[in-house]
Amino acid sequence: MKALGIIGYHHTGKTTLATFLISKLWERGYKVNSIKDIHNEAYRADTEGSNSWKHARAGASRVLAIGTRDAALVMTPQPNLRSALQLFDCDWLIVEGMKEAALPKLVCAVSEAQLEELVDDSCIGISGPIAGSISHFRGLPCFCLERDAVQLIDTVLEKTFNILPQSDPECCSACGYDCNAMAARIVQGTSKREDCVLDGKQELKLFVNDRQVSIVPFVQNILRDTIRAQVGNLKDLDPDGAIRVEIKART
Repeated sequence: MKALGIIGYHHTGKTTLATFLISKLWERGYKVNSIKDIHNEAYRADTEGSNSWKHARAGASRVLAIGTRDAALVMTPQPNLRSALQLFDCDWLIVEGMKEAALPKLVCAVSEAQLEELVDDSCIGISGPIAGSISHFRGLPCFCLERDAVQLIDTVLEKTFNILPQSDPECCSACGYDCNAMAARIVQGTSKREDCVLDGKQELKLFVNDRQVSIVPFVQNILRDTIRAQVGNLKDLDPDGAIRVEIKART
C-alpha cells in the first residue's frame, strides 16, 4: 500500500488537493482509501445520546454503526496512524493532516512563510494558492491544479512508496534511522524502501487472519529465540530449521 501525506495550515487547499488526487488515482484503476485528521476539539465521530454512542459509553472500544446507506466504525481512544493501518486494504492511502507521520508529503500553503515552517526533506512538492505565484521552492516543484495536473500526478506516482511501518523510534531503529528519517532519505534518494529492516529481512513474521503484523526487531528476537529454544528441547527436531506455528481461532 502506497501512502502520501498532504499537510498545511487551515484554508490552504489540503482537502481540494486530497480529493483531486483521490479522483485521479481512482480514474487510473487504483483502489484508494483516505484519512482525514481533524484538529478540532468540538468534533466528535458520533452524536452524543445516539444508540451507538451509548454502546461506546458502556465500554465498547469499537462500535460499528451500520446504516441503510453507509457504515461508520467508531474507535475509542482514537488510533494513531500505525494502529489505523490495519483497517485499510487498498493500493493508495491519502492522508490529509498528520504532519508528523513518516510519509512522503505535499505541502499546501498560501505564503512562503508557511513553506519555511512546513517544508522538510520528506516533501515531494508544493501546492495550494502559493503555487499560482511561484514555480519552485527550495528546488521543489509547485503544482497549480488548473495548470500542472499531469505533472502533479506523474510526480506522485514516481515519488510515493509503500508505507513504512510507522514504528516507535524508541523500539525500532534497526536500519539506522527512525521511520521519519528513513522516509526523508527515500524521498531524497539516499536510501531505498527495501532498506527497512522490519518488513524486509526479518527472520520472524507474524500473521493474524492472513494480515502481516509489523513487529520491531527486539520483539522479533525474543519470540524467535523463545520458539527455537522450545523446539530444541524436542527430540529429532532441528531448531535452526524453518519453523511454522499456527494458532487457530477459539470456538
